[in-house]
Amino acid sequence: MGNRLSKIYTRTGDAGTTGLGNGERVSKNHLRVHAMGDVDELNACVGVLLSEPLPEEVAGLLTGVQHDLFDLGGELCIPGTSLISAQQVERLEQALDGFNDTLEPLKDFILPGGTRAAALAHQARTICRRAERAVVALTEHEPVREATRQYLNRLSDLLFVLARVLNRAGGRGDVLWQKGRNA
Repeated sequence: MGNRLSKIYTRTGDAGTTGLGNGERVSKNHLRVHAMGDVDELNACVGVLLSEPLPEEVAGLLTGVQHDLFDLGGELCIPGTSLISAQQVERLEQALDGFNDTLEPLKDFILPGGTRAAALAHQARTICRRAERAVVALTEHEPVREATRQYLNRLSDLLFVLARVLNRAGGRGDVLWQKGRNA
């Protein structure tokens, strides 16, 4: 971190603009700022999930994910910067495969819920999907690296699997959708 922040407010955003990491000022409604905000919200949600009692391997993985998400936000903040790699996407795929192999195959749709930790993983998954959509929208106007999009896509899948893992670890099964339950 080159410049330490000694004063948190600068008043430079009062007119509705914000500064990117390369010094460029853009509207706070810019697609890039939306993507950055959604990634930041996702990282905060993962932080809330990490405040829950979690199996050690899940907590370790999610701590690494938080660092990756900070890098991903930095990549969005500084156009042209490369901070997310294919290896990070591969690490998510390996974790996904490893955790999913321990679960029973899905035969029904599941609802977000069960234990508090699982519900938070589902909430993080939905925020991740929104962040991915924001990055895709940005891609339609500006270049965004493929690994960045792939990372968010794999992470949402991983969070779904982790929700199932956390329900099992908490002594709960998946919360199954029941067709026509309230018909």
